Amino acid sequence: MPENPPDVWSYIFVAQDFLGLNNPSPAQAARPPLPFKPTPTMSNTTSKALDAAKSTSQQAKNTLKTMTEETSTTSSGLLHHPYVRTALPFINGGLAGMTATTVIQPIDMIKVRLQLAGEGAKNSARPSPLTVTRDIIAQGKVADLYTGLSAGLLRQAVYTTARLGFFDTFMNMLKVRAETSGSQIGFKERAAAGLAAGGLAAMVGNPADLALIRMQSDGLKPLAQRANYTSVVHALSSIAKAEGVTALWSGAYPTVVRAMALNFGQLAFFSEAKTQLKSKTQLSPQTQTMAASAIAGFFASFFSLPFDFVKTRLQKQQKAPDGSLPYKGMADCFRKVTKDEGILRFYRGFGTYYVRIAPHA
Repeated sequence: MPENPPDVWSYIFVAQDFLGLNNPSPAQAARPPLPFKPTPTMSNTTSKALDAAKSTSQQAKNTLKTMTEETSTTSSGLLHHPYVRTALPFINGGLAGMTATTVIQPIDMIKVRLQLAGEGAKNSARPSPLTVTRDIIAQGKVADLYTGLSAGLLRQAVYTTARLGFFDTFMNMLKVRAETSGSQIGFKERAAAGLAAGGLAAMVGNPADLALIRMQSDGLKPLAQRANYTSVVHALSSIAKAEGVTALWSGAYPTVVRAMALNFGQLAFFSEAKTQLKSKTQLSPQTQTMAASAIAGFFASFFSLPFDFVKTRLQKQQKAPDGSLPYKGMADCFRKVTKDEGILRFYRGFGTYYVRIAPHA
């Protein structure tokens, strides 16, 4: 072999160095060495190759870092976009409401059956949540406790999304005004925000609320008279076809009043209770939230249950063959129930209703 090997050996040496072959194992060290020695040309070539590799690696790292920062900036910018920030309270509220509905749907089913039991009879047997649950399961299956779940989810997607979204929007407006004037948001402002948010959302969600009551009460009818709704879409289309589109807003007035009373107790008392607990107790934030939710749930149940009772009765009723209805409206329902069943009938199932309301608080 010539004393000065051709340039190809330089490339072979670089490849060996890159692959770690120039740091042989004991077994490799025992082998005869390569029949040539590195020359200055080979050393320069190796140094240049290594420098180029390091430079390329550093450029790749810088490019990856830049791409990561740009992606993070884009995501952060998207979340802070005015339209996205405006929509987030509505989206978060809807998802929270739908999750709670999935958990408490059986309780809501029992609540409705309790409100409809003994209709028109003052001295009728007083059912309990346990007996109602047993009767529902005996007539069908455990899954019947989830009757109307699709309507309940639609109701929450529409009603709760708007309710919490409007309340959050109103509270932000009040905070800006309070900061500008150097004052604090009081109980009256919270109550007004809750009432307005509940009333506006109730009108939008009334059709889904009506479908929910019809689906849950359908099992109380004789088999020949049942509509056997399969979904909320089937219920809404059947009601609109048989009774007219305006029938979807039956009981809208007590629904709105009930929503305003519910939000007055739920949102206003929750905010107020949490503020008082934060300033006057040493409880942890989690305990403060749970305690405020329990307090708000109680007042929300107390104020709204009579209107919820009337809403259920009005939305369940359908025209008789002669075209008459059991109740002419909210006032007539209050009057007839008070006369025929007693005023305490409006608070039947308070415990069940409270358990249903508490997760939403």
